[in-house]
Amino acid sequence: MITTYENLPADKRIYVASDFHLGHPNVKESQLREEKIGRWLDSIKHNAQAIILAGDLFDFWFEYSQVVPKGFLRFYTKLIELKGLGIDLIFFTGNHDIWMFDYFEQELDATIHREPKSFLVGKHKIQIGHGDGLGPGDLKFKFFKSIFTNKLSQWGFKWIHPDLGIKLATAWSGHSKGHDDPFLGEKEPIFIHCMNVEESNHHDYYIFGHRHMILDMPVGKNARYYNTGEWIENSQFIEISNTAVKSLKYEE
Repeated sequence: MITTYENLPADKRIYVASDFHLGHPNVKESQLREEKIGRWLDSIKHNAQAIILAGDLFDFWFEYSQVVPKGFLRFYTKLIELKGLGIDLIFFTGNHDIWMFDYFEQELDATIHREPKSFLVGKHKIQIGHGDGLGPGDLKFKFFKSIFTNKLSQWGFKWIHPDLGIKLATAWSGHSKGHDDPFLGEKEPIFIHCMNVEESNHHDYYIFGHRHMILDMPVGKNARYYNTGEWIENSQFIEISNTAVKSLKYEE
C-alpha cells in the first residue's frame, strides 16, 4: 500500500534524513551532533508536512518492556515539538536500531517501517528505506539480521539485564556498520535493488541511507537513486516537493 501525499500543498515539503548514529562515538560528540540535528529540524519545521527518518537514528537501540537507552533527551523533546505542530513523523529501522519496537509509536504516534516503502508525493512515486540487506551479497550480515529480527532471539535478549545487554550490543554495533566498503558504482547492492524493482514497478525516485555516501545515480532511463549520506561528518538531507526532489546540505 502506498502512503500518499498526492495533494501536498505548494508551500509544504517532505524531508528525509538518516544515519544520525546518536551515541557514537561518545556522549559529548553525540550531544553536539544532537544539537545540530535539532537546529536543522527547527529550520524546516515551519514548512514540513512530514519528516522521514530513514534508519540508524541511534548507534544502538533496544527497547525493553519498561526501559529504553538513556540519553537523547534533546532529540526526544524536538520530536515531541514537531508532532505538536501536526508534522507526520515516519521512521525506518536500520541495522543499528533494528530493535525499535513500539516506544515511538506510543509516545509520538510515529509510524515505523521495517522494509522499504513506496510514497506518492505530488506525481512522484518514491521508494524510501534504510537500505541494509538489500540487493545481492553480504550474506554474513543477512544471516545475523535474520537472527536479530527473530522473535525468539528478541525475547531471549530482553531477559539480559539492561546494563549488560546494552553494553554487549553497543560493542557489537561497531561490527555492524555496513558502509565501510568502497564505492562500487553500478555494483552497489542498493543500486542493484533499485534496478531490480524498476524492472517491474516503476518509481521516479529511490531514497536510501546506510552507505554514508551522498549519491545521485540514474536508475534506468526515468528514475534516480539518492543516498542520504550521514550526520557524523556531514549533514545531508532530501527535500521533496510537488515538483522536485533535491539533495541538500544543512548549513548553519
